Amino acid sequence: MLKKALLLFIATLICLSSFSKGKKDITVVFYNVENLFDTINHPDKRDNDFTPMGKLQWDTRRYNDKLSKLSYVLSSINKEKLPEIIGLCEIENKEVIKDLIGQERLKKENYRIAHSESPDKRGIDCALIYNKRDFKYLKHETINIEFPWEKEYKTRDILYVQGLVGRKDTLNIFVNHWPSRRGGQEKSEPNRVFVAKQLRKAVDAIQAKNPFAKIIIMGDFNDEPTDKAVKEILKADNNRDTDNPMDLYNLMYDLQINGEGSYNYRGDWNMLDNLIVSNSLLSGLRGYQTLHNAGRIYRNKHICYKNKKGDYTPSRTFGGPKYYGGFSDHFPIYFKLKK
Repeated sequence: MLKKALLLFIATLICLSSFSKGKKDITVVFYNVENLFDTINHPDKRDNDFTPMGKLQWDTRRYNDKLSKLSYVLSSINKEKLPEIIGLCEIENKEVIKDLIGQERLKKENYRIAHSESPDKRGIDCALIYNKRDFKYLKHETINIEFPWEKEYKTRDILYVQGLVGRKDTLNIFVNHWPSRRGGQEKSEPNRVFVAKQLRKAVDAIQAKNPFAKIIIMGDFNDEPTDKAVKEILKADNNRDTDNPMDLYNLMYDLQINGEGSYNYRGDWNMLDNLIVSNSLLSGLRGYQTLHNAGRIYRNKHICYKNKKGDYTPSRTFGGPKYYGGFSDHFPIYFKLKK
């Protein structure tokens, strides 16, 4: 009887161990969801177009269809389980995030929200949603961007979220949506350089306290990994030879070099969406780690538009004022943390 009980106990431990191993991977996603607006006209925002009577005829049917499609994408990235950490941009407010995580495909995860209203005149913000079982929220705050040369220009705040994965691993996550390329790359670049400087200061402040701090920077930068703001100012590159835990590595850098992208502009691929990690997440320290080649673009054909040439590009919701009823004009990007 004792022998039988001992065997049962050992079998239970093995099962628990296997279950634990299966739960150790953490999927980190970033997704520009392309103008996730509600249908309500908010007087303090430039959201008139996204109303039933507005130019885009943004009614409840279109809104609910968009929510359903976005939830499909997020639930399809990892076939085994829903992502634990998801950064979002181009969301109008906390209410639309609640509607998104309340969708049938996502609601079982019981996601929590980290979000703050930004001063962007269009009313679009950044946010982070997370599984509270695997990411223990500690705090969040924003980095407000004020351009000295154009004080009236309001852009998105950078969202900073700190939380724990595992028992002791602190993650410092920055969710970004940098100023657009409107007016051209050269004319608009100083705005993104300025934002990169503010982000770099925040990273430096964290690393001054703890050189081994684990940092994740995600977002739509409206710049590619090889552009000045990302590579030179933020100092995020693809150097695999460094052993400095404070250095930043762009998981999407090599993909861009190989001609891949998360956004397609007039037939050309751009890697505007970036995933950057501190070398402390790559250097074999204890706790959660990732790999230099971990960056991925989710581009399943179901979320694509196939043009006359047979090329697959992101199936967008709108093209100018024309409604296409797609998912987003960006592909989501992601990577996995493993223990």
